[in-house]
Amino acid sequence: MKVVILAGGFGTRLGKETETKPKPMVRIGEQPILWHIMEYYAHYGFKEFFIALGYKGEVIKDYFLNYHILSSDLMINLTNGKVKVEKKLREDWIVHLIDTGLNTLTGGRLKRLEPFLTHETFMLTYGDGVSDVNLHELLRFHRSHNRIATVTAVRPPSRFGGLFFDGDLVAKFIEKPQLGEGWINGGFMVFEPDMFKYIKGDDTRLEQDVLGRLAVERQLTAYQHNGFWQCVDTPRDLWLLEDVWKSGNAPWKVWKD
Repeated sequence: MKVVILAGGFGTRLGKETETKPKPMVRIGEQPILWHIMEYYAHYGFKEFFIALGYKGEVIKDYFLNYHILSSDLMINLTNGKVKVEKKLREDWIVHLIDTGLNTLTGGRLKRLEPFLTHETFMLTYGDGVSDVNLHELLRFHRSHNRIATVTAVRPPSRFGGLFFDGDLVAKFIEKPQLGEGWINGGFMVFEPDMFKYIKGDDTRLEQDVLGRLAVERQLTAYQHNGFWQCVDTPRDLWLLEDVWKSGNAPWKVWKD
């Protein structure tokens, strides 16, 4: 099954982090968040990726062009300049890097990938969020409802600690409570090719225009995920994910090194 990753936005709220690179290339640990997302999908057996490029797409191209060499042990014969790769990579992915325009909106970026995605169910997510959603269960849920699209609904953690009172005393303190019924689209979506009928062109927004219309026509289902989910929208989000990764207990780290 093919996986689309939207990686073309400007990421302006990350400030200096995205002055020289697109948001999906912001690093968590030693690797960009894009790599974390791809490792997660690959763990479930989904290893063919279509990355929709836009802002500073050349940075992502350069990363993958050099990935094999920079991730391997090398033997270099200085007399003739021949290079031998002496370590086989664990990643057996196929990566399609597709320019989808600098100012194209999310639906338009997907529309530009239509020639590659017309024959089967495919997955799609954003290039700035990680989760521990079970992708096999997500796919089974999507197929069981026989609809055009499924989103993963998540309840993001609050940015502030929660206090529960007993009179003037604090009965309970929760550091990062979830937002009750505040469900949002967390990415990790599944689509049927019929969804392309809902996209007019570059100025189509995936969220408001496409998903909104699918919801009205009762063609959109939501897989409710109560586990871990976090996107990188602000520097604070990035610091949070970095701390979780350094702890050695990152919920999305399901693959073996």
